Formats: sequence, structure tokens, C-alpha cells
Amino acid sequence: MRDLLKSPDDEILRDSARLHAAERLLQLVVDTMLDINQHFIRELKLTVSEDYQGTFHTLGENAVLPTAFAKRIAPVVGLRNRILHRYETPGKKLFVRTFKKNFPDFQKYVRLISTHLEKMQ
Repeated sequence: MRDLLKSPDDEILRDSARLHAAERLLQLVVDTMLDINQHFIRELKLTVSEDYQGTFHTLGENAVLPTAFAKRIAPVVGLRNRILHRYETPGKKLFVRTFKKNFPDFQKYVRLISTHLEKMQ
């Protein structure tokens, strides 16, 4: 994913294979984050969220993730849904720009989850 996102936006946009790869990677990353969120919610016996975005808020409210970070990253679920279900599809330029903007947050999520797991041991 890192290598793909290093490419200039216009290069990704001109190459349908790269664009579709980016869409699929976003879906896989967000799906994995949601699985992790739900696992924490079950294991810690936290209140089950009504929707996927809410899983981030639940972890924020229970100090698994910093609250401000949870609020900032939760909307990525909406982008995933628009890509996956093909409704309200964002413009391709907006998608690529948003994906690149969110990439550091995906890395931060992994660090925060790893840190929390270490504290639990």
C-alpha cells in the first residue's frame, strides 16, 4: 500500500489497475480495523456499537484509542462503504487524495493497538 500511495495522484488515476488496487486495499485495511475493533469490544465486554463507525468511538470512550483519534479515523468507514457498495461514489481524485491523507492514521492505529495490547500483558 505504501508503494502504491507514493505514486503521484495522476499516475494512479490514469491506471485503472492501480486505482482498483487502491480501492481494494482501502477496503481490506478498514475491514481489518473493524475486525480488530469488534474483537476488543467482545474481549473487554464493552457496549456493542450500532454501526461500524461506532466501534472506533467505543474504543475511544474506553481508552483503547485516544478519543480525538477515534473521532478522526471513524469516518473512513463511510469512504469504505461508498467504495465497496458503489453508492455515492466519491470522485476518483477525491478518493485518492483522501486515501493518501488517511494513510498515516492507519499506521498510527496499528501502533496504538499494539501499545494497548502490550499494556494488557
